[in-house]
Amino acid sequence: MAILKILKYGDPVLRQKAKEVSKISKKIRILIENMLDTMYAANGVGLAAPQIGESLRIFVIDVSAENEPYKPLVFVNPKIIKKEGAICVKEGCLSFPEAYVNVRRYSDVMVKALDINGKPFIMEAKNGELLAYAIQHENDHLDGVLFVDHSRNIFEATEVLKANNLPQLEDDKLLNEEDLESIILENEAKNKEEGR
Repeated sequence: MAILKILKYGDPVLRQKAKEVSKISKKIRILIENMLDTMYAANGVGLAAPQIGESLRIFVIDVSAENEPYKPLVFVNPKIIKKEGAICVKEGCLSFPEAYVNVRRYSDVMVKALDINGKPFIMEAKNGELLAYAIQHENDHLDGVLFVDHSRNIFEATEVLKANNLPQLEDDKLLNEEDLESIILENEAKNKEEGR
């Protein structure tokens, strides 16, 4: 299989809405295998097709620990059908080398998608586990949304991007997530009270 070039932040493909996959052909299966190889070669947790220049609604994820065997997950034409709760997580992205920013995410999500063989499945990820925000992160890529659009602190995100010689935040793309922010602030206050 092939290791593909990962597009960097600033490439216009990363801001496009990806197209549905009409048929899981041999060509699509090869693309998925190449995406997995590329993700593993780059030590990533997830990779979306737009990141390798293919504007298709496909992403792959593997949240297995370093000492565990690979457990690749393939999502074709995914749809997040349920989301609740909120967490703050420090996220990075293979299209933003070395840049990590605090972002808002839902803590619980449910997604439906097709696997590599075109078989439909539903998956749930809860309690702010890595899989929950990896699904949201990769799914965002399919709509041209990037993790920095969810930044909790614009000043921090601006500094991180500058330090890594990446283009600056696009103000018109920043998401107003007051509902998520208020839940995160509530949880932080509660944890402080409980001395965590």
